Amino acid sequence: MSVTSSTKRYLPWVVATTLFMEQLDSTIVNTAVPSMAASLQVTPLSLKAVVTSYILSLAVAIPISGWMADRYGTRRVFMSAITIFTIASILCGLSVNSPMLVAARLLQGLGAAMMMPVGRIAIIRTFPKGELLAAMNFVIIPALIGPLLGPTVGGLIVHWLSWREIFFINVPVGLIAVYIAWRHLPDYRSDVPRPLDLIGLVLFGTGVALLSWLLEVFGEHKLDATSAGVLFFISCSLLAAYGWHASQAPYPLLRLALLRVRTFRVSVLGGFVTRLGIGGLPFLLPLLYQLGLGLPAWQSGLLMMPSAAAAMGMKFISTRVLARFGYRHVLIVNTLLIGCTIAMYTLVGPGTPLYAIVGISLCLGFFNSLQFSSMNSIAYADIEGADSSMASTIASSLQQLSMSFGLAFGSLVAGWYLGDLPQTDKAALTNALHHAFMTLAVLTALSSVTFWTLRRSDGEGLAKGSPA
Repeated sequence: MSVTSSTKRYLPWVVATTLFMEQLDSTIVNTAVPSMAASLQVTPLSLKAVVTSYILSLAVAIPISGWMADRYGTRRVFMSAITIFTIASILCGLSVNSPMLVAARLLQGLGAAMMMPVGRIAIIRTFPKGELLAAMNFVIIPALIGPLLGPTVGGLIVHWLSWREIFFINVPVGLIAVYIAWRHLPDYRSDVPRPLDLIGLVLFGTGVALLSWLLEVFGEHKLDATSAGVLFFISCSLLAAYGWHASQAPYPLLRLALLRVRTFRVSVLGGFVTRLGIGGLPFLLPLLYQLGLGLPAWQSGLLMMPSAAAAMGMKFISTRVLARFGYRHVLIVNTLLIGCTIAMYTLVGPGTPLYAIVGISLCLGFFNSLQFSSMNSIAYADIEGADSSMASTIASSLQQLSMSFGLAFGSLVAGWYLGDLPQTDKAALTNALHHAFMTLAVLTALSSVTFWTLRRSDGEGLAKGSPA
């Protein structure tokens, strides 16, 4: 189908807007849990399901998003996803008890699961490879700043208004996004829709849901090590069973054969390892600022802002950086630089000047932005148009898992270093966090090895704007 200039102009905006809503909602609720608990007359710990239900719904529903886009068209699925997300947001804000809130969050996660992969499919099919990097560069910014702004925005809303407004702010944004999508989103679909792999959906969906739930609650005092180990074994067995099933099925839910494409494999699997180190920072940094340095929550949130500003600034030069040095050199060197930046947080203590912390935060946002732009765009360098929906679904599924695992890994490492010492011991907590930062830094630096398998010429059509 023909693509107009207005489509190219507005499409990145609508995808970026919906992605920002999705990423913001994955973290904004955390700071509002105490207020929610008081309003609904339950304990804060019992509202853990409000956070995990959203993650679970995302993990289970993302794998079928590509199939739905191929069968029903990207425009219809994307508009339906925004509508579901918006209606669910209203239901969240109107909830009168915790079961209703959890149910609404499950519905909200279902809508979010369709928005991210389907929006990415529309971007990949609309822009030729010579223009894809710039478009992906624009869209990826909300994914970087959403988790950083979530705690700050949530804290300010709860302080000045009520926790219900956290969900109601999605309504006007969702309505605008639906209108723009209706006007400008292309309607791509497969000429020969494949049948839905129900067996694969059960195996993969159950395995991923169980694993995601474990990663979210691992370390909670209600789950003993034996139960966690058994459930982890079951989830891995289900995923292994899906791997065998996918190799035999003519139309698998996720066609893992696409991992044979080297650039896609390096981006998805190599990026998974890199995100383990990066993913724990949104959880650990507020702990360092609030508990280690004794800063108030609002000031802690503001210290996360420089990373968001730097991430937005990087998008203006990342295309030129990749065109000058190539994906291979950029990903290897930049991954090492991220590791060094994370390690710098081991120097942050009660006497550290705020301008030094801001400087580290700027560097982190700068390098992270370049990293995600590079990893997310090189994934589609050698993917054919007919495989774009499947590739987007696989990439989105593994990215969602890596985000969950990165957060859990960061908290587990910090808890292991703290040991039996109380979290009220500021010196002990700061020391444990410093060791955790160093562990994440080493892991991130080591993940640069995964990008050595790239070739100098990989991604040239993306970086230098060659025609597709």
